Amino acid sequence: MANAFFSDLLSTISERSRTLLRRGEPADGKHEAAELLQLCEALLSGRGEASGTAMAREVLDGYHDLDAEGRLAFFEELARHFGPDRERLKQAIEAWHDEPSDADDSDLHFASEPRRQELFRRLNRAPGGTGELVQMRADLLDLLKGRGELVALDRDVVHLLSSWFNRGFLVLRRIDWSTPANILEQIIRYEAVHEIRDWNDLRRRIDPADRRCYAFFHPAMPDAPLIFVEVALTETTPGAIAPLLAEGRQPVAIERARTAVFYSISNTQRGLGGISFGSFLIKQVVEELQRELPKLDTFVTLSPVPGFMQWVNEGKDVPLADDERKFLENLDKPDWFENAELTAQLRAVLEPLAAHYFLKARTPKGRLIDSVARFHLGNGARLERINWLGDLSPKGLRESAGIMVNYLYRLDDIEKNHEAYANDGEVVASSAVKKLLKGERRLLDMRLGS
Repeated sequence: MANAFFSDLLSTISERSRTLLRRGEPADGKHEAAELLQLCEALLSGRGEASGTAMAREVLDGYHDLDAEGRLAFFEELARHFGPDRERLKQAIEAWHDEPSDADDSDLHFASEPRRQELFRRLNRAPGGTGELVQMRADLLDLLKGRGELVALDRDVVHLLSSWFNRGFLVLRRIDWSTPANILEQIIRYEAVHEIRDWNDLRRRIDPADRRCYAFFHPAMPDAPLIFVEVALTETTPGAIAPLLAEGRQPVAIERARTAVFYSISNTQRGLGGISFGSFLIKQVVEELQRELPKLDTFVTLSPVPGFMQWVNEGKDVPLADDERKFLENLDKPDWFENAELTAQLRAVLEPLAAHYFLKARTPKGRLIDSVARFHLGNGARLERINWLGDLSPKGLRESAGIMVNYLYRLDDIEKNHEAYANDGEVVASSAVKKLLKGERRLLDMRLGS
């Protein structure tokens, strides 16, 4: 209530100040990019808080009026003419070079800051400014590809957003059936791993006693979840997603639950891309669950493998013989997974190949190919198990031939595993996964029926 009061108060001050300023609306109701940039210059040169808040609001409103071409022109001008004050920077460099001191270090630091960073800070003062700057960054990402001149601008925006969305400002909230409908609608809309079909499907995921959903919020965007995780409480580690999401499933008695399964993590704000909250979210949810349910002793994911089949089909260093690659064309057959003999043969090829994909395959830059794997292994998880036919949805079959994996979060090992991955690129994996890699191919004569 206090936040709402001050937000309303700020909005009132802003609107009254705009009335006093009366810079005026353009005749056609539209702001051109050049006019908007003049407003930005005025905003940077002003000192008054109230007038500055009103002007910031006017800039953001004007930005909304721009079409795609106008927004590109606006971003290009911010990149070109709102960098550091070069004369001031030159003087600071010369002063530091002549006689370096702590004061000169500080002067050099502030002189090198692009003017657009202060512009964004002032725009953030406007009511609702934080959320609108996040959306502005999403627009920038849409225009970024192939335009190297905008990279420095994007870097400046990310620098500020990383500070404003620091973990210390985020609030963890549980999402349940009593959560306001506008937030629940966003959970449905932004679920990126396993589609939520309707409100009934959503209720099955968040309402039963053996289900949990948590999200991070920012005080400046209290009605917008930034990232959320869906959790199933089970007796053992699952190897397939369908039983967890089945419409007629029997809930697990909470006193029998020993395992927390993180089966979906989704970001909602494209404009915050590159700013990671997931690791903090998982670790804090683990702490929340341990406090609530002390008997839980296993924390795992049930994760997709979104890059696997693309790597198999396009990868240059995939360890497949020509006859094996030909054999994988059986994956194009409808309902191939219902043929027991064919399924066994494909499993003998694809499971060891999946182990190779995680433990050996790398991008030209030496990174793990799979983005989900990079996320969890970078957080300190262990690659625990490769699950054959874990996801028989069209998306799961298309992206990974139905394979899913479990990443294990063992709290005592998280830091050690993270250091091994971050410093040496080592994928910490269970003996079962390593054995799959050592097994190579098990098709032999059975593979082709010869």
